[in-house]
Amino acid sequence: MELLTLDHFARHVDQTFSAVINGGEVPFVLVEARALDASRAMPGAARAPFSLLFRNASAFLFPQQIYPMRHPDVGEVGIFLVPVAREQAGFLYQAVFN
Repeated sequence: MELLTLDHFARHVDQTFSAVINGGEVPFVLVEARALDASRAMPGAARAPFSLLFRNASAFLFPQQIYPMRHPDVGEVGIFLVPVAREQAGFLYQAVFN
């Protein structure tokens, strides 16, 4: 399995990823992909740290956990999503890669 980096996601901002939840697909829009402070990375880390921010328009708050996320170009990857904010347009979920 290839180590995921910011480059895998940055070009897909404003695109929809589908999370597989209870046998169905739930859309999450990638609204931000940004680098994190590399000076805080663990020594010898295999990749530079980065963060992803997804929006889901559902009124339902999904709990923090690993979700299988699908995207036509990225493929299917398990991403640990944490709800971080509620907006008028839905909930925001963050994934941090160290």
